Amino acid sequence: MDITHLIEQYGYVALFLGCLAEGETFTLLGGVAAHEGLLHYGLVILVAMAGGILGDTALFFLGRYYGANILKKFKKHQKQIDKANRLIRKKPVLFVIGVRFMYGLRIIGPIIIGSSRLKPQKFMLLNVIGAMLWAVIFVSLGYVGGQVIAPWLHKLDHHLKQIFWVALIVALVWGARMWFKRRAARQPDND
Repeated sequence: MDITHLIEQYGYVALFLGCLAEGETFTLLGGVAAHEGLLHYGLVILVAMAGGILGDTALFFLGRYYGANILKKFKKHQKQIDKANRLIRKKPVLFVIGVRFMYGLRIIGPIIIGSSRLKPQKFMLLNVIGAMLWAVIFVSLGYVGGQVIAPWLHKLDHHLKQIFWVALIVALVWGARMWFKRRAARQPDND
């Protein structure tokens, strides 16, 4: 079974599962797969949006009901959590939409938002808008990047067997070298 078949068969499921939590890597790769014709560009965006919306909604409600207890465990990050809470109160629209794009807040951000007591209806609307922007941007970046990456991937695929055999030989030589070195270190000197 080749990688192309696996992507065509399981690509949307992997994309959805990947977008439930982290997402950026998966959306970029989904865009590259769409560029290659393995997945449909529009469906990649919709699946990424669905995964992002569902994942952040689950984290929001986790924060709404258990956020105080969860956030207590991040004592050394309390300053950042307090800053995020101030931003949510001052600019909830920008924070909820932008949290997807903030490094380090992708997972904990929706929990903080949930614990801030922002109304679920407001969160849901902003979450959908944020997920839409996020999916379009990252899938499109992957799609455009596919123009650069695709020729390289085809060359890599063509040479993958050779790379595998070279890596295996290097690993075997290194393993044999280490074995002989340890064996020599264990034997007493015969002087």
